[in-house]
Formats: sequence, C-alpha cells, structure tokens
Amino acid sequence: MGVLSGLEPKAVFSYFEKLCAVPHGSGNTKQISDLCVGFAKELGLRWRQDEVNNVVIWKDGTPGRENEDAVILQGHLDMVCAKTEDCTKDMAAEGLDLATDGEWVWAEKTSLGGDNCIAVAMILALLADETLEHPPLEAVFTVDEEVGMDGAFALDCSDLKGRRFLNLDSEEEGVFTVSCAGGLRMDCRFPGTQQPLADETGYTVEISGLQGGHSGGDIDKGRASANQLMGRVLFSAMEQFPGLRVADIRGGRFDNVICPRNDAKVAVPAGKAEAFETFIRGFDAALKNEYAGCDDGVALGCAPAAVETALSASVTSDLLHVLLALPQGVQAMNVDFPGLVQTSLNLGVMRMEPDGLHFSVSVRSCIATQKAMIAQRVRAIVEHGGGATSTHADYPGWQYARTSPMRDRIMEVWKELSGQEGRLEATHGGLECGLFVERLPGLDAISIGPELHDVHSARERLSVASTRRVYRLVWEYLNRRG
Repeated sequence: MGVLSGLEPKAVFSYFEKLCAVPHGSGNTKQISDLCVGFAKELGLRWRQDEVNNVVIWKDGTPGRENEDAVILQGHLDMVCAKTEDCTKDMAAEGLDLATDGEWVWAEKTSLGGDNCIAVAMILALLADETLEHPPLEAVFTVDEEVGMDGAFALDCSDLKGRRFLNLDSEEEGVFTVSCAGGLRMDCRFPGTQQPLADETGYTVEISGLQGGHSGGDIDKGRASANQLMGRVLFSAMEQFPGLRVADIRGGRFDNVICPRNDAKVAVPAGKAEAFETFIRGFDAALKNEYAGCDDGVALGCAPAAVETALSASVTSDLLHVLLALPQGVQAMNVDFPGLVQTSLNLGVMRMEPDGLHFSVSVRSCIATQKAMIAQRVRAIVEHGGGATSTHADYPGWQYARTSPMRDRIMEVWKELSGQEGRLEATHGGLECGLFVERLPGLDAISIGPELHDVHSARERLSVASTRRVYRLVWEYLNRRG
C-alpha cells in the first residue's frame, strides 16, 4: 500500500503518489510526461505529447453534453527541487519520500512538488471518474513552468477548442486568482580572471540558516537573500580591509527562489586574519538583530581555508560595488489590490566560473513598463560596472477581467459548498494563465488550488482537507450544466 493510500480523495492521492515516485524537476520531465501519457492510454483517451514533453489529453463530453463548450484544465509537471543541507537524495534520479500525518502531506528533507503536481493528480482523477457528468475536457500539462514557462511558450494551442480555462496552480483555498504578474529572467556576467595569491590568508565565508521561499509569494515577508547579504558582507569587509580579494562566491539553484545560503572564498590581506574573524563575528550579530522575527536562523561564519587564486583587488572592488548596488525584493506595491506586491526582483543564483561571476535575476511586475524599468536598472548597474546582461523567458502578465461568467459560476458553487464568500485576488507570482489568455482569444480564465505552504522549500506541505474540498469544487463545477 502507498504512503497516501488512506487519504481522500483516494484517486487524487493515488495519482499524486505515482507522480511523485519519478523525478520531475524543471528540465527533467521526460519520465513524468511519459507517465501521464501512460495514464491517458490506460483510460483510452486521445492524447498528444510534444517534443518538449508537454502533454494534452482530450475527453469527450458525457452523453447529452457532447456539444457544450469545452473546459481546459491546466497544471504544470515540473517542480522546484529543494532539499535540506543534510539530504543525500539525488533529486534528478530519485522520486520523493512522501509522508503524512493525515492532515498534511510532505516529503522528507525535500520540497514536495505540490506546486504543481497536485493539479496534475486532480485532473487525472477527474478524467478517470466515470460518475462525473461533464462537458468536453481538455487537460493541458505543461513543463518547465518554474524556469520561465518554457513549456507553455512551446505549446501548440491550435487544437485547443475550449475557451473556459481552469488553472490549478494557486496555493490558498477560497482565494480565486484573477490576475498575475508578468516576468522575465536576466542572466548577468561580470568578467574576471583569477591570479595567484601573494601573502594573503584564505578564508571561507558562509551565510546559512535562512528560510528562503518563493520569489513571488514570499518576497513581501522580509526574508533575507543570502546572495544579496554576501555582496553586502564582502563589500563591508573590503572597506575594513583594503586589498581583500574574492576567490569564489556561489549561492542558489533557481532564480525564482529566495536564496537561503551563500558560500564564498576570499583572500584577506596579510596580518589581518584575526581582525577579519572579529569583523565577521560582529556582522553576524548585526544580521541576527536585523532579521529577528523573519529569519531568526541567519548565521554568518568564516574559517581559514586553502585559497590558491583570486580576482585582483581592483576587479573585486568593481564586482562588489555592483553586487551592493543591485536592488533586491519589493520595489512597488499595488494600489488596486492592497497588500499586493506590484513590482519586485530576486537575485536567485550566482556562481563563479573561470571567466568571472555569473548571476541570474528574476524580475516580476503586473505593470509591463515597470518590469521593463527594473530590467533597465539591473542592466545599467551591471554594464556600468563592466559586466553584461541578457534577457530571456519574458512572459506576459494577466490583466483582471471585469466580466467573467466562469468566475461567477465557480464562486457561486464555492459559496454553496463552503457557506463562505470567495475572495478575488491578484498574485505577484507568475501563472501560465497570462500566456494562454494572450494566445487563445476570448479565453475566460481563473486560477484556484488547495492550501500549500512554504512551496519551493524543504518545508513545503499540502493540506489534505483542502485538497478534498477544492477537488469537490472542481467536480461540482464540471458536473453542473450551463
């Protein structure tokens, strides 16, 4: 029996467990895509799989409903692979170790991938349910959403007939997402070649213990970015110890995740080792004070290390000026939806390569001109310091539609089932809805989902009861005529 076999809805959690048994991080979706094709074959349904591993599955309407307008059900197959520092699992080759206490589902020492495999599981369960009366259904499973919506960009939409679009990639029950931010990724490179050390002393410097989180949903929580903090720490160290040289600096794996750890190596001028260690201890205390209440686990430390080469002091200075000047986090709040972040950016990944420092920035805004402005600002800072930038994965936002029959009906069903009014919200996260709305004229879209907490982190967990209620909502919506 499966770990989740005692949970309801049985079909949903059965499919979820099967999906989680294969690796499916972004860029590694062939197995899970083939698994979905296998499910379609078992159900005797028409399907299409493209060269990037997107899957579309069609199911005709039940008798008497064959000629109704089709409904598109959509989720993405890939997940963000995060794990604890002591986890030895190879998430590129192994499935997840699921666990449950009956109320929540999580994965031991790794992210769960409920964002967004719970959507895929619910859709598969709906397709398999022979008791459900429904209009024609078009299930769309995209890949690589977490790294720029690459699958949705590549998807051929010409054979999609539905103009009602239900995205299941939201993470708060009772909240009906009706608008989202657009975004883009910026790849930056600061050139520099390493030179042998003279009489300097090598040190490792590490920032750890941060919560991290989703650069859309958690960017307003005041959490620290280890990448940004390392730039600040080393700039301050350079001011205290002129001649300090950076040998290595790296942190983060995904540009849409707030970086929880950064590790650097530096060369400290001769005779300054003891003072440098004292400086790091003092800065550690300052960070603990600054982030008390939102990132209590922050820790800054250093230790002597073997360092053979490093950037010159001059190149180090230019680099650290760039890193200190780069903005991070919330840049503007939305006036139409109080409390909603309008514009932000996240320095998610950095690593030292033989040709210099490479780092990636995720920019988000529901205002296209502000998104362009932030990209312009990053480009200006990096280029002024002597670096270069390139832009990719530029996806559109999703503008709020004042009229939406689909939204009205789903909220009506929600109120009947829950006894509560639903809440309309816009999200600062990126959703594929914007791409589909842009490419399918007249599309009526909404995004919902069960309760998920701490996505994109090893603390990610999914509410069992919420999954049951949201699945029932979708089931009832499809089951009703009109």
